[in-house]
Formats: sequence, C-alpha cells, structure tokens
Amino acid sequence: MANMREDLPIEVTHDVRDRCLCLHVQRAARALARRFDEALRPFGLTNGQFSLLTSLNRPDPPRISDLVSILAMDRTTLTAALKPLTRRGLVQTNVDESDARSRRLTLTDAGRDLLVQAMPVWRAEHDALDEQLGDLERPERLRSDLRVLNGLADD
Repeated sequence: MANMREDLPIEVTHDVRDRCLCLHVQRAARALARRFDEALRPFGLTNGQFSLLTSLNRPDPPRISDLVSILAMDRTTLTAALKPLTRRGLVQTNVDESDARSRRLTLTDAGRDLLVQAMPVWRAEHDALDEQLGDLERPERLRSDLRVLNGLADD
C-alpha cells in the first residue's frame, strides 16, 4: 500500500463515498440527465433544453435574468443554451419594450408544438421514476428535500 498514508486511510474514501450528499446528488443528477436525454432524443431535445423551453411557457415573456435562478444557470451558460433553440425556431428573442437594454424570450408556436409532443414522454418517464422509488410518499419527500437543499420554499 505504497499509495496510502496513515493520516488518509481508505476509510476516509469510504466515508466520503457513503456519506457525501454532494456526490450522491451529482451522481443521481447525471443518471437522471442521461435518462431524460434518452427519452427526449426523438424530439431533438436534451433534458436541459426541455426545462428551458418549459420555463418559457408563461403568460408574459421572461427576461434572461428571470430564468437564471429558476434554471440554476449563470447568464452566460443560459445565453449559450438558447442559441440552438433560437436557430431551430423554438425561441424568439425580442427587445424589452420597457427597457431597451433587456431582452424578452418568447416560446414560438413551433416551440409550443414540440413541448406538446414531448410532454407525454416526460410524464411517462416521471411516472416510471415514481414507481421505481416505491411507495407514494417517497418521490414527493425526495422532491421536497431537494427543494430545501436548493433553498426553495415548499410549494
């Protein structure tokens, strides 16, 4: 065991592997992302693009700054994520009428149509996940716990 030190035994690695919430949430997030990426592939969407499009489905077009906290993305990443959706004609960017420095994002009819097509697949995937998690309270408890970790109030 030339690679191990007395002050950093393998038990430390096992402790992190078994207890680290950050590691477990990251691993679960990656597994979920892969699962939903695969489910949404027939629509030419990733799970992140689906979430972004869904966040635009609101009565008043949001500003980019309105979406940053909802999607937990920085402005630069969000702007980059919008580009392929804009090129596909799913999102339109317009100057804010009340502030020419701001931009408002609008879900186009093509974007709405794509969401309408993808939503049953998204719902079916969530139903399968809820079933995989077992009893009826468990999925809701997990969602509630994740909202707490994200600093969001329970709705």
